Amino acid sequence: MTPAFPAVWLRHNCPCPDCRDPVTGQRLLKITDIPNGLVATVTAQHDTEIVVTFDPDGHRSVFRRDWLAAQALAAQGGADPDPRTEDGKVLWRAADLAAPHTADWVAYTSDDRVREGCLGAVARYGCALLRGVPVSPGMVLEVAATFGYVRETNYGRLFDVRVEPDPDNLAFTSREIAPHTDNPYRDPVPTLQLLHCLRDARSNGAVAGGDTGLVDGFAAAAALRAADPESFGVLTGTPVPFGYIDKETELTARQPLISLSPRGRIAGIRYNDRSMLPLRLPPAEAEAAYAAILVWARLLARPEFLLRLRLSPGDCLIFDNTRVLHARTAFAATGERHLQGCYADLDGLLSTLAVLRRRQ
Repeated sequence: MTPAFPAVWLRHNCPCPDCRDPVTGQRLLKITDIPNGLVATVTAQHDTEIVVTFDPDGHRSVFRRDWLAAQALAAQGGADPDPRTEDGKVLWRAADLAAPHTADWVAYTSDDRVREGCLGAVARYGCALLRGVPVSPGMVLEVAATFGYVRETNYGRLFDVRVEPDPDNLAFTSREIAPHTDNPYRDPVPTLQLLHCLRDARSNGAVAGGDTGLVDGFAAAAALRAADPESFGVLTGTPVPFGYIDKETELTARQPLISLSPRGRIAGIRYNDRSMLPLRLPPAEAEAAYAAILVWARLLARPEFLLRLRLSPGDCLIFDNTRVLHARTAFAATGERHLQGCYADLDGLLSTLAVLRRRQ
């Protein structure tokens, strides 16, 4: 066969009912049942199909030409790009995006095309904003239910982001919060985060503050790779420990700050200086790691990467927690800024998006 379709590939993907269950679509053929030294021969050709016969087992497969053509597109250009990596994303800086993709809640819930556009923006750009979500406690869970399932953590199914008298996390204060990803001390981390604004910092005449900032971590990592490949190599190759502890919880995880796919493409960002634990490395390695982390932190703080927006009551921000870092400006401790948040999983959103596109 052609290099695009080796004999073993064709045999493994045979669509006949002996090899693939016609109801579930799942494969019945075990790869260990494919004989060594397999040879495939085209024994018949039709307008829409070709027939392939295999030697030595004599198995006969019928393939649709359009299906083979669709598979060959990727094969002719090399390996399939992984849509979860930088290859499947639109990388941006603040000047490129201006604002997240925005949709009205009523339209989002009533028009599949609007929902598809919003979820597609999360998949490609890492974030989207819903406006007009009812300002009611718990609505953030209903937003998550429109595309997937809530990821429950020690913070509960949902959590309140507001000033607490006895906070166990700096997020529950009025302090400035630098760009970060949430829960780096978990493995795996929650891949999506939702934040629904119930009250902003200026409610009841409070002073301004509490603005939200977003940074495309993939774009920042790509910039680091271009400008300082040595630091990029250190950050992708050094597991960094993170931890969180309170009266009822103790979590730790060790992962690089920038993760790569098996093909070396940017695939994930994990960074939160507030919860980074001491690096336990030989002195020379620790010094190199801290130098690279400092370069990374300074790059993330550059204004060109930071997209600023102000969440108003009824706004719900959805973003990819493995890609987009979020931040907050300080506000007066007397301010009544109140967000409710929850976590969800990106695979649920991508599944819903694929089904919506299939229906179109």
